[in-house]
Amino acid sequence: MFKSLLLISLSISALFVQAQDKPKASPPATTTGTIAGSTITINYSQPSVKGRKIWGELVPYGKVWRTGANEATTFETSKNITVAGQALPAGKYSLFTIPGENEWTIILNNEAEQFGAFTYKEKKDKIRFYSKPAKAPAFTEKMTFLIEGSQVKLRWENLEIAFPVAQ
Repeated sequence: MFKSLLLISLSISALFVQAQDKPKASPPATTTGTIAGSTITINYSQPSVKGRKIWGELVPYGKVWRTGANEATTFETSKNITVAGQALPAGKYSLFTIPGENEWTIILNNEAEQFGAFTYKEKKDKIRFYSKPAKAPAFTEKMTFLIEGSQVKLRWENLEIAFPVAQ
């Protein structure tokens, strides 16, 4: 009996260790850059296309999206900045979007630590602004944030969303 319990325990332990060795389906990623003298850091999880239709299906139009996978994406600035013409104090925010075919709503919310959009509350939004989706310069398998010049860009599949940051 003892040997059977020991074998079962060892088998379960081996499965647990093996499961932890698997890479995450949507691994964590960080993008950091400097705009207008401020360090911008974006922490997110990178879902992959994997042959799926993304826009309007996997990511539905008209609904709040965590803009990535797993925990909500965070946007942190080391100094006061303006984002799309709106003042944003130094700090850490969650970044949500509401994708649309012709226009996206981009949201920076005061509650930085959230899992997904399950506990998202509009009343905690710091700023909201709009951006037009554009065709990305190349196909991007894993959702990726970039900081280029004075813009923050999101690329995934064949789409790019960008917004300006200034001092």
